Amino acid sequence: MTALLETRGVWQRFGGLVANSDVSISVGRGEIVGLIGPNGAGKSTLFNLIAGVLPPTQGSIWFDGEDVTKMPAAERCQRGVGRTFQVVKSFETMSVIDNVIVGALVRNTVMREARRKAHEVLEFTGLAARADVLASDLVPAEKRRLEVARALATEPKLLLLDEVLTGLTPTEAQTGVALVRKVRETGITVLMVEHVMEIVMPLVDRAIVLDLGKVLVEGKPADVVRDPKVISAYLGDRHAQSA
Repeated sequence: MTALLETRGVWQRFGGLVANSDVSISVGRGEIVGLIGPNGAGKSTLFNLIAGVLPPTQGSIWFDGEDVTKMPAAERCQRGVGRTFQVVKSFETMSVIDNVIVGALVRNTVMREARRKAHEVLEFTGLAARADVLASDLVPAEKRRLEVARALATEPKLLLLDEVLTGLTPTEAQTGVALVRKVRETGITVLMVEHVMEIVMPLVDRAIVLDLGKVLVEGKPADVVRDPKVISAYLGDRHAQSA
């Protein structure tokens, strides 16, 4: 499987704080990869580095065979990196359809085509019936889907999902899982940060565990959750007793 995304020896320092330490990961085309770890492990920082929000202090980031280390977020989006945010960033005073049009305009500069794309994505994400509702009137689960819809409207090759299943009811979370699987079926690669282990581990093809800014372990989900280092750093003794 050829890599769509690679980080090579990536470091991120904020003064004396090391948020990412020599992080080298790869995500193959068509994979769903879970990025997990305790709070403060460096997951959000790594997401921001991949998306182009900030450059790494050291190391390089490669996307689709190209070194994008110095490329800003807007250019990476043009090349096919789409993302959602841990804190929902919808335009609250705009309608749902207009929120998604903002994403569609990345590739469709003609408004008619951008609107057509936005309607297509809303249908795909199950929000078509809410197209004309203000974003502020959506319930939390719908706002999460709106984030995904806006990112999908940019026509990404890689979709970065930042805790899109967190805070949802079990039924809402299962709907979210089904959507992620649908996304992969269209050929889009997914890298996702999640904390809901019971939901995310059956969903992903591989899991990468960060701890204290470093890659602790990576592999198939069933192997990762049984790894003593992961149990000690993240899952806890209660998991060890039930594993």
